[in-house]
Amino acid sequence: MARGQTVKRRRLSPPADEEANGKAEYDAEWDVEQDYEQRPRKTNKKANERTRLPIKTSEGFVHAEEEPEVEDVADDTDSFLGTDDDEDGEGESEVEIEEKKPKIPVKVQIIQAKEDLARIATSINEDPEENIALFKTMADMVDNPDSPVTVKKLALASQAAVYKDVIPGYRIRPLSEEDMTGKVSKEVRKLRNFEQTLVSGYRNYVNKLAALAKPGRQAMYQKDNGLKSVAINCACSMLQAVPHFNFRLELLKIIVNRLARKQVDADVVRCRESLEDVFEKDNDGVVSLEAVRLLAKMIRARDFKIHESVLDTFLHLRLLGEFGRQASQNRVDREAEEEPIGGKKKKQVREFRTKRERKVVKERKIVEKDMKQADALVSHEERDKNQAETLKLVFGVYFRILKQRIPHLMGPVLEGLAKYARLINQDFFGDLLEAMKDLIGHAERDEQGDDNENEEQDEDPRSAMNDTTTRDARRETLLCTITAFALLEGQDASKAASALHLDLSFFIKHLYRSLYALSINPDVEYNPKTSLRLPDPYAHDQSAIQTRSRNKVNFQTPMVLLLRCLQSALISRVHGNPPPNRLASFSKRLMTTSLQLPEKSALATLSLMSQVSKNHGRRIAALWHTDERKGDGVFNAYALDVEGTNPFAGSIWEGELLRHHYCPQVRTAALDIEKIMSSTT
Repeated sequence: MARGQTVKRRRLSPPADEEANGKAEYDAEWDVEQDYEQRPRKTNKKANERTRLPIKTSEGFVHAEEEPEVEDVADDTDSFLGTDDDEDGEGESEVEIEEKKPKIPVKVQIIQAKEDLARIATSINEDPEENIALFKTMADMVDNPDSPVTVKKLALASQAAVYKDVIPGYRIRPLSEEDMTGKVSKEVRKLRNFEQTLVSGYRNYVNKLAALAKPGRQAMYQKDNGLKSVAINCACSMLQAVPHFNFRLELLKIIVNRLARKQVDADVVRCRESLEDVFEKDNDGVVSLEAVRLLAKMIRARDFKIHESVLDTFLHLRLLGEFGRQASQNRVDREAEEEPIGGKKKKQVREFRTKRERKVVKERKIVEKDMKQADALVSHEERDKNQAETLKLVFGVYFRILKQRIPHLMGPVLEGLAKYARLINQDFFGDLLEAMKDLIGHAERDEQGDDNENEEQDEDPRSAMNDTTTRDARRETLLCTITAFALLEGQDASKAASALHLDLSFFIKHLYRSLYALSINPDVEYNPKTSLRLPDPYAHDQSAIQTRSRNKVNFQTPMVLLLRCLQSALISRVHGNPPPNRLASFSKRLMTTSLQLPEKSALATLSLMSQVSKNHGRRIAALWHTDERKGDGVFNAYALDVEGTNPFAGSIWEGELLRHHYCPQVRTAALDIEKIMSSTT
């Protein structure tokens, strides 16, 4: 019997294991829909969009007002992304991170700045026209207040070095409206853009140097004085390297303003040396004229309260060997035209030219003028004009100081007058000699007063020390004597004989009286630049002595000045042959002073005496040969005047002592003089 269809039975209760697993899955997924429903939904609702339908009323359609959405604070706070406290904490941490950013060490900044400056300088030097805008990057390093001072110094020095290489050898003129509107080629336009950009950047650089040279006016630069020194050094180097370029006057103002201060430091010395170098290398005299004009204006504005080394810069002007005219503080003499034999000038024969020829000649002159400007040739007339104006300014400063008798400036003024004496106008000789006589008279009275008041000076040594630091009377008198002799020696012989009637006997008498005092002067060979001297342990004020040696005019020693005076008084033929009485008196006194002088000074004195014996041996032979004595009476070795000495009543016995001098060269020089005098008989 066949089985009937079986019915498949279902298990109503799962096994124990399956029941446990199913219950766990159900417990984990029972709230999946609820979580999905609570998530924020993205809608296409735009901001301020109305979602409610309008309501129709008797007055028309009225839009229903939107209710403001209220955020579920509880959900936000209970969400798994975090709580409100966590968000506040994150905001504070971000602020703290911004405040505590790690600062780059100064050494790292300096190294990075060096690399950047080197890369920028190399790029500019390789192609200045393309990379001219990089100068602005270098300037921003200086303007950045957060940059270290060392980086600013490096940026200033780098700009100076690159500008020296990039600046052309001509002055860039500003473009006019016609130049800007005119049609030019692409290359010309590119060159003009480069030049104008270069001038603009260089102007900003010079203005920055001027601002840094005066750090007291800007608070951001007060923290380091070294930045000011770097700015001044950059200005000096730019003036020395490119004196022909634009903004030269601004660089000169920076240097002159630094020289206006009394305190002498490294910056003042650097400025003074740069001016001296510019004066020595100036060919056309334009830079020298501008610098001297600024110096003269500054000196007058300061009422001559400057350091004496500022006036020493005038001694480096190229006027001594190139300028051949005479001048004063008011005018400059012109070259006298040669007068014709008949006394009348011949009328110039005018060449006949047609209108066409005159037009051609005029055009040719214009072309020649343009060619001279293009070739940058220095005209002799232009150079003489500039030097004449410079000389007037220098003499104006000298004569005002001489008139006011400013003590600490008399040395440099007399040094300059002695050097430029041949360039002084003849009309000014009388007043100048009278002023020098007054100076010598004051110096002599001061020396006599010092000798009579030694006890008072011993009681108050500080006052005596201050007097010696302000003036060096003996040196001033020597410089006055040199200037007086140089005034006449610098003139033409024909003009001096006909127009000049100068009596220099006053200066000769003073020179004769000062020989004994100079022979026992311990500073007769002292030059602070080359000599070394230990400080005096018994001095009351060591700083005053050091100041005296620094402030002294350091060009020639007193012995050199004395020999220059004696050369003019005894050997020079400009003033005529000196009388025998003067030759004999000076010869006797010089041989006496040579016994007291140091070795080098004694050799120089005997060398001068050998020249006197060669030129005027017959006139003074009686001093060596007593048999040919012509004078009667008694020799007065302490006479204050040449005429009162009666030299031929004595003899030169100093030669016997000089034969036994410790120096062999001095002994040889004394024997040579005796041989020369023995050959004259």
